Amino acid sequence: MIEIPSDLHPELVPLAFLLGRWTGAGVHDFPGAEKCNFGQEVVFTHDGRPFLEYTSHTWVLDADGKKVRPLENESGYWRIDAERKVDVTTTRDEGVVEIWTGVLAEGKPQIDLVTDAVARLPFAPDYSGGKRLYGYVNSDLMWVGEKSTPKVPLRPYMSAHLKKVVDPREWVADLKDLPDDGIAFFK
Repeated sequence: MIEIPSDLHPELVPLAFLLGRWTGAGVHDFPGAEKCNFGQEVVFTHDGRPFLEYTSHTWVLDADGKKVRPLENESGYWRIDAERKVDVTTTRDEGVVEIWTGVLAEGKPQIDLVTDAVARLPFAPDYSGGKRLYGYVNSDLMWVGEKSTPKVPLRPYMSAHLKKVVDPREWVADLKDLPDDGIAFFK
């Protein structure tokens, strides 16, 4: 179920399915880089203004699914206009800044993005541009990213399947008239 916070800026209602903290795992595979499974935490928040704030942290997982080391981190802002055009700005820890543009699909929570501009610091790895697809499927957030470099044409390099993390304190706030001893609740 998608909840729309009462203080969400009206322009952002079509992006409400992104809100929250998401965790899961995926696969990273690109020529010249380590092929690995990774863990990910993504957070989408809002403060009442017409954008979502976004952070993503990924880390390499070992064969047992335990954290080994950081992989990639990025942060940014997501906006949408009345024609469902989505604009995203991101900054990555490896020294890359991107402007993404795309569209929210009609009638389904799916966003296709493509880079419109890329800026790199001198030490950043080669990178020419990318595409991303985000989808809300059976209450999960899934995404796939493609990228290109001057030597490698556009190809998939990361994808993940994320589940929404629910804070039990939110459930408790919604419960009324709980018995004091907790046992009476089950009688």
